[in-house]
Amino acid sequence: MKPVIIAGPCVIESAELLDEVASELKRLSLLYGLRLYFKASFDKANRTSLRSFRGPGLRKGLQMLADVKAKHQLPILTDIHESWQAEPASEVADCLQIPAFLCRQTDLLVAASKTGKTVNIKKAQFLSGEDMRFPLEKCLDAGAREVWLTERGNTFGYNNLVVDFRNIAVMNGFAPLVIMDCTHSVQRPGAAGGSTGGNREYVPSMALAAKAFGAGGYFFEVHPDPDNALSDGPNMLRLSDFEAVLKTLI
Repeated sequence: MKPVIIAGPCVIESAELLDEVASELKRLSLLYGLRLYFKASFDKANRTSLRSFRGPGLRKGLQMLADVKAKHQLPILTDIHESWQAEPASEVADCLQIPAFLCRQTDLLVAASKTGKTVNIKKAQFLSGEDMRFPLEKCLDAGAREVWLTERGNTFGYNNLVVDFRNIAVMNGFAPLVIMDCTHSVQRPGAAGGSTGGNREYVPSMALAAKAFGAGGYFFEVHPDPDNALSDGPNMLRLSDFEAVLKTLI
């Protein structure tokens, strides 16, 4: 079975950006027969600085994602930060993502699960793979139909992350699908003077290492011009480079 691919810009910057990225992702989806979810955030509530760009907000952002879904016929994944966002987001999104910092928030997990949509839980930077058994159980007990777990590295001192790829094998022991977040795992949190830095050159290697450890899916943030992106630019892949990375995986 082909792996699940989650890809898209970090945050909704404009309708034009969404359309450009979605057009290329749709082309790749058809060309390679991918199980591809289009990802973008309507609100980045966990930015480093209060002055950082957060996105268009729930109402406008969901309408823009709905437009992408209708035009390009791609399933949508977006993240939620508060319980009340689960229901409106589920009217557009096929998969609701729980941010890593919030993966132990019971009310958020339960609200997402009750929508009936797939729930993707990112592993917190301070948890082990084994610890993720409990967020998974919360979702299943709340009636979730399908729950995925995503590895994205662990805090390693200040302003750095390290990936213990054994976590993928561990989570495969109890989760139906384990995804590797290949771009957030190369972040340097808070290391760019009030924003997050990163090393996108390591993204292809992260993906291949995760494949060796049994990952069933891969998460990539992609952008036509990541150096000028409004969020997570240093760790995002350039859209034009994405196809070459996919070829190494499939």
